[in-house]
Amino acid sequence: MSYVWAAPEALVAAVADLESIGSALEAANGAAAAPTTAVLAAGGDEVSAAIAALFSGHARDYQVLSDQMAGFHRQFVQTLNGAAGAYAAAEAANASPLHDVEQAALAVINAPTQLLLGRPLIGDGANGTAPGQAGGDGGLLYGNGGAGGPAGAGGDAGLIGNGGAGGSGSALGLFGGAGGNGGLLYGNGGAGGAGGTAATGLGLAGGAGGNAGLIGAGGAGGIGGSGGVAGIGGIGGAGGAGAVGGAGGWLLGDGGAGGDGGQGGTGGDGAAGRNGSVDGSGGGAGGAGGAGAAGGAGGLFGAGGIGGSGGIGGIGGNGGAGAHGADAITLGDTGEAGGAGGAGGVGGAGGLGGAGGSALLGQAGGQGAGGNGGAGGNGAAPGDGGAGAVGDITVNGGAGGAGGNGGNPGAGGTGGAGGAGSAPGSDGASGIDSTGAGDGGAGGKGADATDPGQAGGAGGKGGDGGLFGNGGKGGVGGAGAVGVAGSTAADGNGTVGGIGGAGGAGGVGGSGGANAGDGGDGGAGGAGAVGGDGGAGDDGAAGDITDNNGAGGSGGAGGGGGVGGNGGVGGAGGAALAASGQAGNQGAGGNGGAGGNGGAPGDGGAGATGDITINRGAGGNGGNGGNPGAGGAGGTGGSGSTPGQDGATGTSPDTGGHGGAGGAGAAGSATVGTGPLRGHGGPGGNGGDGGLVGNGGAGGAGGAGASDLVLPDGTGSSNFGGAGGHGGNSINGTGGNGGAGGAGGNGGDNAGGNGSFGSRGGAGGHGGTSINGTGGNGGAGGAGGNGGDNTGGTFGGSRAGDGGAGGNGGTSTTGAGGNGGAGGAGGNGGNDAAARSIAGDGGAGGVGGAGGAAGGAGGAGGDGGAGGDGSPSSEGGTGAGGGVGGNSSNGAGGTGGNGGGGGDGGNGATNSRAGGGGFGATGGTSTTGAGGAGGIGGIGGNGGNDAVNDSLGGLGGNGGLGGVGATLGGDSGAGGAGGNGGDNPGRDSIAGAGGNGATGGTGTTGAGGAGGAGGVGGNGGNTAGRDSIAGGGGRGGLGGTGTTGAGGAGGAGGDGGNGGDTASRNSIAGGGGRGGLGGTGTTGAGGAGGAGGNGGNGGNDAVNVSRGGNGGNGADGGNGGTLGGGAGAGGGGGRGGTNAGGASINGVGGISGISGTSGP
Repeated sequence: MSYVWAAPEALVAAVADLESIGSALEAANGAAAAPTTAVLAAGGDEVSAAIAALFSGHARDYQVLSDQMAGFHRQFVQTLNGAAGAYAAAEAANASPLHDVEQAALAVINAPTQLLLGRPLIGDGANGTAPGQAGGDGGLLYGNGGAGGPAGAGGDAGLIGNGGAGGSGSALGLFGGAGGNGGLLYGNGGAGGAGGTAATGLGLAGGAGGNAGLIGAGGAGGIGGSGGVAGIGGIGGAGGAGAVGGAGGWLLGDGGAGGDGGQGGTGGDGAAGRNGSVDGSGGGAGGAGGAGAAGGAGGLFGAGGIGGSGGIGGIGGNGGAGAHGADAITLGDTGEAGGAGGAGGVGGAGGLGGAGGSALLGQAGGQGAGGNGGAGGNGAAPGDGGAGAVGDITVNGGAGGAGGNGGNPGAGGTGGAGGAGSAPGSDGASGIDSTGAGDGGAGGKGADATDPGQAGGAGGKGGDGGLFGNGGKGGVGGAGAVGVAGSTAADGNGTVGGIGGAGGAGGVGGSGGANAGDGGDGGAGGAGAVGGDGGAGDDGAAGDITDNNGAGGSGGAGGGGGVGGNGGVGGAGGAALAASGQAGNQGAGGNGGAGGNGGAPGDGGAGATGDITINRGAGGNGGNGGNPGAGGAGGTGGSGSTPGQDGATGTSPDTGGHGGAGGAGAAGSATVGTGPLRGHGGPGGNGGDGGLVGNGGAGGAGGAGASDLVLPDGTGSSNFGGAGGHGGNSINGTGGNGGAGGAGGNGGDNAGGNGSFGSRGGAGGHGGTSINGTGGNGGAGGAGGNGGDNTGGTFGGSRAGDGGAGGNGGTSTTGAGGNGGAGGAGGNGGNDAAARSIAGDGGAGGVGGAGGAAGGAGGAGGDGGAGGDGSPSSEGGTGAGGGVGGNSSNGAGGTGGNGGGGGDGGNGATNSRAGGGGFGATGGTSTTGAGGAGGIGGIGGNGGNDAVNDSLGGLGGNGGLGGVGATLGGDSGAGGAGGNGGDNPGRDSIAGAGGNGATGGTGTTGAGGAGGAGGVGGNGGNTAGRDSIAGGGGRGGLGGTGTTGAGGAGGAGGDGGNGGDTASRNSIAGGGGRGGLGGTGTTGAGGAGGAGGNGGNGGNDAVNVSRGGNGGNGADGGNGGTLGGGAGAGGGGGRGGTNAGGASINGVGGISGISGTSGP
């Protein structure tokens, strides 16, 4: 190995270059600290603030690492500077080829001084190893001092040699060890060790650099220790001071560089507030940087040492976050305010740069650079306000609690001042002010009302936001309570329901923050409640015949429904205090409550049953029904950003309030009353009128006339059945049905004088009228009483009573008319009368009620009553005609009632005569619809058997006319069949002819109705003493005229009856009826002509002639505007009977009609 000479000048130049590089890096880091450690947020929202805080935190971490690297750089420079002197000696020792020989020689030389002085004469001192152990001194003549152990001083050199480096105290938290002195003649001082951090957080000073002797450089002073990081909210420890550089050789040598000051400790972060409106604590201040030490003095010709750089100030601690305010728990309480965020700690000041070392003839050392100030800590975010509690309806009107206000954010700490020096340190960047929101808490909901009709509580106010927070939303208003239900008053009427409770107003929104933030939205108004239902009306009391003629009491009116509660007003939106904020929206208005339902009406009381001793036995009238209560008006919807809907009107009952039924008339009594009224049945009471929506009450039935009433000889007897009561009227319901007439009383037996009369049945009551509903049906007529048996006297007869007339159907203004009631049957004739006894005729059917203008159909007419049957001393009664069908303006006309059947003749009578059938009634007229169909004629009664002389069957009744209609004429009714002649008469048995069919109704704007068919003729009786003659068939009705439509078809003729068998003389069959003409179609087709009826067959075994009936002729077709109607076919002739004693002659067939023409 070659000899190596290390030039101290070159090493010193390298140290100077490294010092310049370190100063440039520190200046660049200081310039970047302010803009990078306090990055501004891009917006006022929490995300932007969090991103800015993240980058700022990275920048502060970088500054800490940069400060640590700068300290390492300074230590490296000092170590390189201290090693400059030792390098040459170490290289020279290692390069010597006689090293081993030298070492052996040195052992001999060093032995005496080592023994006497404990120090070798030549050689390096040993390095210290234990903490605080100093390095060994070098040889007295030649040798380097040993390095100190941790925190130990370096050993001194002898005459020639470098002092040992002091040990670092950083690992043990102790002061740095001082560097050893250089040789007295020649050698550099040792570098001082770096200081550590004490347990209290204070940075400790580094060790002083060792001094040089005559010639040599002083050792560099040690770096001060860094201050410790503080705990929560604590102040960071101050950095340790740098140690003074060693003096250069007094003849020749540069002073050592002063040690750099230590970095100040970071302040502790503030503690976060605990939940429940606790503020966060502030961050601790950063520790001050340690001062740089002075450079060592230069020798006579040496330069002074460079002063040490000041330490970097510590970073201030971040503030603690404010806690969120607690939500209120107790009803109606206010939420707690949010805690304020803690302020950031102040950054530590930078250390002063050390003074340069002095020099006599050489250049003085430069002052060290000042340390950078520490960055301030960041402010912390605030807490949000707590929500208000739901209101308590018993406190403060049920208002909800207000929301808590949001907390204010913490301010950032001020950066530390830079230390003075050759290059002043940069001031630390200020910490970032928090822009955390600190929103206000939501207002509590108003309490819902609990007592009937009580208003809901108002919503609570929203809490105000902090400096950057949004206002809290106002609470929702509470709902009102349902109104009190009405009751039934003492007078029987229902009371009005109570008003529904109003909804509570919505809470006002909280204000936005002064620097940023929107106002809170107002709360929605509460819903108004439903009004109370009206009270129900009582039913009327039943009638008492001893009071007010037995009238039933009126039903009570239902009470009106209560008004619905108004909806709550939406709360006003919170104000925006900052220019960038927006005011809150007003809350939606609450919906109004629906009105209460009207109370149900009471029904009228029933009339009392009549008492024959009171008011002539009349039944009491039924009481009138009550009117329903009107539904209450709905509440008004509350105003707001969306107005609430108005409540619906309550409903009114659509049923109830029916009229009471009339009481029945009392039955007649033979012992009560005088004069003409004796024995009459009492009339039934009238039904009560229905209320606004009720039906009319039914009329009461008439009482029956007394029977077996026999007056003194020569005065006769008469006892009518009571009339049925009229049905009650109605406005929107159905009219009441008329009551049935009472039955006539039977004539008394064994009466003398004027004989005994069965009384007439009572008339049925009329059906009640209705304005918007259906008319009531008429009541049926009462049956006539039978004639008395075994009567005699001046007239000697017994007269049965006629049936009572059916009641008329009730009319309707807009709906359908009621049906007419059926007529009562006539009474049967009495037996064994001294003179002629007469059976009663049937009662007339009631007229159908007229239909209304809104399209209601007319009511059907009632059927006529049947005639009474004859006895051996009486004739059969005549059937009554049916009632006319009701007319209608916009609906169909009602059907005409059918004729009643004739009564049969009595068996064994001298002359047995049956009653004829009643006529069918005309169908109702319709102004805009179809006409009603005509009723069917009644069937003729049959002649009695075994008559002494003749037995005559009754005529069939004619059919009723079809009603005139606009769109279609009504079809006419068919004729009734003729009655048969009785068997085995002493002379002739003559059957009745069939009734004729009626003309079809005219169609004023449509087709005509069809004509009715003729009735079938009755058959002749068997075993007649002379002739058995059958009845002819009835004629077919004419087809109705179609004014703008087709004419109606003509009706077919009825078939002739058959002659009886075994007639003692002749058996003559009836001829067929002629067909009806087809109706004229003015602008349409003519109607087809009706076919003729077939002739009947002659009876068998006649003694003389048996003749078949001729067929009826077919009718001509009607003329039409577009097409004539087809002709009707003639009917076939009947056959003569077999085994006739004389001739058996067949009937001639009828002639067919002619087709109608077409065109004008």
